[in-house]
Amino acid sequence: MPPGTAAAHHTRAAAPLSTALACTQVNKLARVTCGTLGPMRTGAMRAANHPLLPFGAALMGVGFLSLMDAFMKEAALMIGAYTATVLRAGIGTALIAPIWLSRGPAMPTRAVWTLHLTRGVVSAFMALTFFYSITLLPLAEAIALSFIAPLIALYLARVLLGESISRHAIGASVLGFAGTLVIVGGRIGQGQFDEQAALGVASLFVSALLYAYNFIVIRRQAQVAGPIEIATFHSAIGGLVLLTLAPLLWQPPSGEAVMPLLAAGVLTVCGSLSIAWAYARAEANVLVPTEYSGFVWAALFGWLFFREGVSLPTLAGTALIVTGCWLAARAAPEATAAHG
Repeated sequence: MPPGTAAAHHTRAAAPLSTALACTQVNKLARVTCGTLGPMRTGAMRAANHPLLPFGAALMGVGFLSLMDAFMKEAALMIGAYTATVLRAGIGTALIAPIWLSRGPAMPTRAVWTLHLTRGVVSAFMALTFFYSITLLPLAEAIALSFIAPLIALYLARVLLGESISRHAIGASVLGFAGTLVIVGGRIGQGQFDEQAALGVASLFVSALLYAYNFIVIRRQAQVAGPIEIATFHSAIGGLVLLTLAPLLWQPPSGEAVMPLLAAGVLTVCGSLSIAWAYARAEANVLVPTEYSGFVWAALFGWLFFREGVSLPTLAGTALIVTGCWLAARAAPEATAAHG
């Protein structure tokens, strides 16, 4: 369990998922949730020198992770999404495992192992379907559609955890679904919804659904393991799971793909550390808006790397989805009070 008081642990365990969703958004690949960092936030907050520093760090962290997506798209287009995802998992493990091992940690218990294995399997296919989708869709469009995942998680929490869904959450879901229809409808209206686009959208929705379930697992994981341990087993198990498909999907990597993959690995660590530093020094409701800057970063890097434009339907749909997520986040304090 991460260091912290019993009271802090009890608060994390009791808070509903809708509250936890206000603390994080979609980067399905490397985001650090405020639930994981909660126990260290109080002391660290006093160390912040300026209130804008955490906001700037979170913004930079989202930028790092969005740039990572661009490098992963570049690598996936060269050697295939499967090979790129497996190699990224290996690089991530090589970067984070020595840090965990240097602390002389005890091995996880059987119950914790179960959580690590569950998340590793789910995350492996979550990452694979996401990286495959961005080989078929513009980066900004993929990121915009992926924002629907926290809204899906609200309904999974109802089914799996028995949590109630507030009117705010229902309204948020309607807006999110409407935003998705606007983006997809815009493609259809422009005659750009071909077989590849349909496959990309379907793959992205599978990734979003897996992320929504993954978030429930993360919530349980964060109560029994530290962030470095979680990151280590997440990368290692995910990579090993994907390796079972190597006889079917592996493509020998070309030398030109090495640099994008190494850049993606380093950016993953930098982004995670930046967001961890920020969430340790500011309240989640202050930092949540930075998550939606991912769309702006994706639009920028999509244009710089691949000359991808952003259509008006994508902008309009993104506005609806982000508004829906904002409404869901606004409902979180009410849910917290109800459980307090």
